[in-house]
Amino acid sequence: MRSLIRWLSDTGTSRPGPSFGLLLLRLGAGGLIVMAHGWSKLSNFGRMSTEFADLIGIGPAASLLLAVFAEFFCGLAVVFGFYTRLAVIPLIIQMFVLVFIVHAVDPWHSKEFALLFLIPWLTLLFTGAGRYSIDGVLSANMKTEKVIVV
Repeated sequence: MRSLIRWLSDTGTSRPGPSFGLLLLRLGAGGLIVMAHGWSKLSNFGRMSTEFADLIGIGPAASLLLAVFAEFFCGLAVVFGFYTRLAVIPLIIQMFVLVFIVHAVDPWHSKEFALLFLIPWLTLLFTGAGRYSIDGVLSANMKTEKVIVV
């Protein structure tokens, strides 16, 4: 279990430059998904829950709930760098649904925004959040924590 937690909170780098770049990536992509997409769905949940697209056959309210979870709550986790590798998984799934289901037959330019969001989510999945994140604090604490064997 400790190794799973250590991997999930691994910052991906110990140098400040790449970590600053990852901070900018998290703040930019995470902030945009929260403010431009997640917040509007969350604040209009009641109205949208009956008319939201049911793309995967679970009903419009459940589909909207998954979208709000990904765009707002996972987006906030990305912004703060809190278990970033876990947080980007719903966002990656959502972008794949947008590209391959919602816009499957649409021209390339209709898929562009979903693909542009997919790139930072995949990057953060492979790199981690960087040292300027909650994951960075957790990772530093895991490295300095002493295990006492009795």
